[in-house]
Amino acid sequence: MTERMKRLAFYALVAATAAYCLGPFLWQVITSVKPSAELTSLPPLLPSEPTLSHYTTVFTQYPFLRIIANSFLVASSTTVISLAIGSLAAFALAKLGLSKKGLILALILSASMFPPIATVSPLYVIIRTLGLRDTLAALIMTYATFTLPLTIWVLTNFFRNIPDELYLASAVDGCTPFQSFYRIMLPLAAPGIFATSILVFIFSWNEFLFALTFTSTVASRTIPVAIALFPGVHEVPWGEMAAASVVVTVPLIALVFVFQRRIIEGLTAGAVRG
Repeated sequence: MTERMKRLAFYALVAATAAYCLGPFLWQVITSVKPSAELTSLPPLLPSEPTLSHYTTVFTQYPFLRIIANSFLVASSTTVISLAIGSLAAFALAKLGLSKKGLILALILSASMFPPIATVSPLYVIIRTLGLRDTLAALIMTYATFTLPLTIWVLTNFFRNIPDELYLASAVDGCTPFQSFYRIMLPLAAPGIFATSILVFIFSWNEFLFALTFTSTVASRTIPVAIALFPGVHEVPWGEMAAASVVVTVPLIALVFVFQRRIIEGLTAGAVRG
């Protein structure tokens, strides 16, 4: 096989992979601009007369702005809490003289291995006992618990890649461990902070099971649950569901494209040690 054929095969494979990954989203975009009369059967694949009526309906007949605000508040709060706690724990595991660091990190990671369906029932009992049923606080606390292992794991690798001499030099200059953390280590770990924050935000933005179980009204409902509840008893508004999905997916796609390099850095930190 010539070099040109290998290159063509590579690009063909990349194009096929991209089409496979982007296909569902592109289909949602097409569905969101189809007239309602063309949503009852497959042909035509493309809308004969594209319309934005489904997007208008999403924002006029549903409290979608409130739902987006709920999701943003939950996701951003979860991200802040996870980073605040996780960065401190990661710094301690990477730079402080703790014994059995590997065991501690393994125990932390094991908390994320439980399937959500196995923990939703006991968590529901705890949330109800605390009087947090149908509140955003219940979702924030739950999401922070499940995102902390990922946060600690990623940031621990980043802190390990920072030379120990910098930490030791700051200690010689009179910095306490906490001062060394936020003055020296935290700025140097900025790529890991960005990568982790995006991953945590996306998880919290898309989570469905806990949001469905712990909420029951629009006051605390998030985007995935709201879209799932669009269908009525005798009708499934495919156009509105597709339009809502596009509206809430585009910002995440843009966010990932902007920070894709830092996401990759965060996921591969510590994979190669010089």
